[in-house]
Amino acid sequence: MTNAGKRGGQPRREDAPKALAGIRVLDMSRVLAGPFATQILADLGADVIKIEDPSRGDETRQWGPPFAGTESAYFLSVNRGKRSVAVNLKTEAGQRIVRDLAAKSDVLIENLKPGDMARYGLDYPRLAAINPRLIYLSISGFGQSGPMSHLPGYDFAVQGMCGIMAVTGEPGGPPMKVGVAWVDILCGLYAVVGIQAALRARELTGHGQYIDLSLWDAAVAAMVNLAQAYLVSGREPKRLGNAHAQIVPYQMFATADGYMVLAVGNDAQFERFCEVIGRPELADDERFATNPARVKNRDVLIPILEEVLRQRTTSEWLAPLAAAKVPAAPVWGLSQVLESDLARQRGMRWPMEHPTAGPVELVGSPLQHMSLTPAVPAGPPPTLGQHTAEVLCTVLGYSDDDIGRLVETGVVR
Repeated sequence: MTNAGKRGGQPRREDAPKALAGIRVLDMSRVLAGPFATQILADLGADVIKIEDPSRGDETRQWGPPFAGTESAYFLSVNRGKRSVAVNLKTEAGQRIVRDLAAKSDVLIENLKPGDMARYGLDYPRLAAINPRLIYLSISGFGQSGPMSHLPGYDFAVQGMCGIMAVTGEPGGPPMKVGVAWVDILCGLYAVVGIQAALRARELTGHGQYIDLSLWDAAVAAMVNLAQAYLVSGREPKRLGNAHAQIVPYQMFATADGYMVLAVGNDAQFERFCEVIGRPELADDERFATNPARVKNRDVLIPILEEVLRQRTTSEWLAPLAAAKVPAAPVWGLSQVLESDLARQRGMRWPMEHPTAGPVELVGSPLQHMSLTPAVPAGPPPTLGQHTAEVLCTVLGYSDDDIGRLVETGVVR
């Protein structure tokens, strides 16, 4: 990770305060949406205590290959900076540990099936009675109430039900999912926004609150302009491949040696683009002179542009387009992304030492460039139960004998 040095007279990175210092987060989530959210909170300085099942831990610990040692790349991607406490929630003693930790926490985030936390005596009403300042966030597939609340929440299933697959894929082809767990990531981001808003509200009111966040709600909200276009027009959006529903030309084009993304956002850019490709007359053609006209006549315009753009390589197009201030970009694979000078200059590879896997690199946080309170890694992802004794001792005041008895009876690992 790069050292940013001084910015505007503010402290250097190593001396900077942590934005969420003093905030304790009890992370009872697993897999992706919740852990992604709590990793962001950890990078921003929160003390995140990850509660895991003693027998197997977070399911993603086994999701591989690839593995770094015995740690899966999947688990490593969303769990840095946390302390792992392995507790058996099916035991009364384990439930008591979580209640005691909740009493000393600012935030609790969970994504168990709706009703499970209540069966363990760990639902919001009971924990809020112990700690009225607690912010309690539940992630589920379809919300804590309603006709589908009983269904499990899987990213792929929600992608199928939120509209994104219906508009993703080639025209005439089958629906297609996004290449990463898009819904989980969006839901994790909404979780962070909701938690930070609730922390601010607590400053004003003195009270915590309950947040019911569903994967489906987050995904539908993320359909933004396409969802709004349906509400305005009543027409179902079509699959357009790499094209844009409301801007033309705004899509991927084949070049002589690969592919290029072209993002012409207004009429002035289109005029400059036509000059670069040697077809200035296209900008004067009434069929293409304005964006609404280009959208209407995309079936005529796009084949013309495809023929022209195939005549040069991607790099031969990018230089003159950049000089003309026409947005365009190459299409990179992850090897090109993470080996690029851009990734190094922006600090998007965070090296650290894992207790069992040894040296590993993790994907950096985009919040590391805050001038006063940048995101920084608090440490590597934990091994299962790595911090059980530490947390029980320092946070709850358990003695070594207390912890030994809990280990012997299978309550903790």
